[in-house]
Amino acid sequence: MGAVLLLGGSALAPLALAQQAPAPAPETTHVDHFTDRNVAQQQRIEQGLKSGQLTTREAAHLEQGTARIDRMQSRVTNPHGAGGAGVTATEAARIQRAQNAESHAIDHQRHDAQTGNPDSLSSRRMQGDVQRNLNQQGRIAAGVDHGGLTNREVSRLSAQQARSSHALAGAGRNGFVNGREQQRIQRGDNVRSRHIYSARHNGARRHGG
Repeated sequence: MGAVLLLGGSALAPLALAQQAPAPAPETTHVDHFTDRNVAQQQRIEQGLKSGQLTTREAAHLEQGTARIDRMQSRVTNPHGAGGAGVTATEAARIQRAQNAESHAIDHQRHDAQTGNPDSLSSRRMQGDVQRNLNQQGRIAAGVDHGGLTNREVSRLSAQQARSSHALAGAGRNGFVNGREQQRIQRGDNVRSRHIYSARHNGARRHGG
């Protein structure tokens, strides 16, 4: 009987150890953090334009930086890309460094010697374009926060937002946004707006943090 009890105890020991061992940390998506920060960055660019701290050319340069970040986010949230099923801590840290660099660039441009005229036609056009970009980023962030966007959908929408910011950067690179450029940007934004609405209301849900 003692041998049987000893055997039973030794058989249970590995199970007890397994129960006591800490579970592996789940892979964190981090998606909610960097989509919220996208909104904050766009708000600061918009505020800089409206206050005259940013010229049209400076805002265009900053939009190129946001386009780069959106492309990075698209790659790591793509389930078939580098990010796999989620975003790893290493990938999230890389994006955070890029966002920190963009934040420093915004701060530098808003406090350098150059000033813009927020009432000029070009600045007003850029302000309108940045405002629409901000609205789109806000809807994506809200979709992530409420679980209405999957990582796959965030990947696709981030790629589209990258194109939007790239278009803004190209239009304002010479310091002036003309009416034709703005119309082209608006047509693209309208398409992206419909894509965001569709992705948020198609019934797919995001899982994880």
